[in-house]
Amino acid sequence: MKNRIKTFKLNWEISKNWQLLYPFLGMIISFFLGYRFAIKIFKDNFWLQFLMTVLLGFSILQLCVFFIKKLQHKWVVNARWELIRIFIVFAITGSSSVFVGRPIIKLLGVSIENLGPVLYWIIFCVVSLIFYQILLVFWGWLLGQFDFFWNFEKKMLRRFGLGRFFDK
Repeated sequence: MKNRIKTFKLNWEISKNWQLLYPFLGMIISFFLGYRFAIKIFKDNFWLQFLMTVLLGFSILQLCVFFIKKLQHKWVVNARWELIRIFIVFAITGSSSVFVGRPIIKLLGVSIENLGPVLYWIIFCVVSLIFYQILLVFWGWLLGQFDFFWNFEKKMLRRFGLGRFFDK
């Protein structure tokens, strides 16, 4: 067992035990997503929910590892485990931008009933995107990846044509 943990730490360039938190948290999030999908698909069958949770959780985990391997050469980080932290920041940001965007949309009085589905979803996506930009830097800062996400944000805003604010 010790050899497996040593190998795991070497593969992910983990030098301190607290850094194991991020791979562990990544696994929990992957299986939680599998569980959320499973209970929607199999509402009343515990064993099918359990089996689907395991299969989907493992599949999501493998997909994340695949993307980490693809992006580790593109994204500059000090250690591979930081890529897991970056993925966690993206996951939290996506969820929280929708969580924050919904009440703002309601506060503005925007609904499907008064605007229609197409215009509603366009406005919802724009509002969520605005909060996504803000929350990406916030969650990146909170989880210790501020420099990465600030550079990522500046690059994204340049693509939106707002680069003149950062090129000075």
